[in-house]
Amino acid sequence: MAAALEPSGWWQLWRRRLSARDGSRMLLLLLLLGSGQGPRQVRAGQTFEYLKREHSLSKPYQGVGTSSSSLWNLMGNAMVMTQYIRLTPDMQSKQGALWNRVPCFLRDWELQVHFKIHGQGKKNLHGDGLAIWYTKDRMQPGPVFGNMDKFVGLGVFVDTYPNEEKQQEAQKRRYSPGVQRVFPYISAMVNNGSLSYDHERDGRPTELGGCTAIVRNLHYDTFLVIRYVKRHLTIMMDIDGKHEWRDCIEVPGVRLPRGYYFGTSSITGDLSDNHDVISLKLFELTVERTPEEEKLHRDVFLPSVDNMKLPEMTAPLPPLSGLALFLIVFFSLVFSVFAIVIGLILYNKWQDQSRKRFY
Repeated sequence: MAAALEPSGWWQLWRRRLSARDGSRMLLLLLLLGSGQGPRQVRAGQTFEYLKREHSLSKPYQGVGTSSSSLWNLMGNAMVMTQYIRLTPDMQSKQGALWNRVPCFLRDWELQVHFKIHGQGKKNLHGDGLAIWYTKDRMQPGPVFGNMDKFVGLGVFVDTYPNEEKQQEAQKRRYSPGVQRVFPYISAMVNNGSLSYDHERDGRPTELGGCTAIVRNLHYDTFLVIRYVKRHLTIMMDIDGKHEWRDCIEVPGVRLPRGYYFGTSSITGDLSDNHDVISLKLFELTVERTPEEEKLHRDVFLPSVDNMKLPEMTAPLPPLSGLALFLIVFFSLVFSVFAIVIGLILYNKWQDQSRKRFY
């Protein structure tokens, strides 16, 4: 028969069981935080972030399709693969897009994009790049990296081909090194629907800022993060394989309405590349605001940037109804007849006076 444990032996056994239980709970908590199911602190005492699954996408890419019940919709040549979603293949004249079907009403947010751009083209013989969108309209194909021109919202562009530089070289003009941008190049643009993206100049006239980002044909993961907090837009990248964010663009005073859609798109022309999206993860950021900030950060209805004048939108005139068109034509005819009658009366009086003078 086994000997009874001394009091000290019971104590040691209880401590081992308690330590194992606490260790299991701690491991479970770490797994939950790592998987994005719980809050994660970004900055001590200021910001926590929560993964919003309705605006996020990762393998195995469930909820992607063309039906109205899908959270994400494909457009154009985009297709779902096992390890990524390919917006465009390494072929000429292709365009594709991926759009979230659920509008985003978050006040402060952060979008992390895991992407890959690769292909057979050598230096400056590849294109054109991809864009990440937060816009009023979705699923609208067009010339701006596969999306519509004169969009309303925010566009972040990963441009891989220097159109402006090549144009000036073709015209045998020297490209000024003082303004030269090294490609691939990341830039951002806020639009209220009145501006066109100048593709020939790589968006230079309307960009908020930018930086060089060597992202093609890398053997490690490449990431881009777009953070919008207290009307402060920050864009950072992790493209060196060091798992460290590097600053790219920082713009204060950016006013973006709520209720817009997230998406990403790409286009190829005479030059091409594979443009792949591995994941999109949107986090809600909880930020403390003072009463003064609450007043200043009220909702807006049109995108804008402080200290940057955007052309005013001219709303198109509503089409005339059938009754309004009839009344306009009717009164125009009445006025014309009235004018003709008055003219004839005046003409007859003038003739009568001329005859009296003659006799």
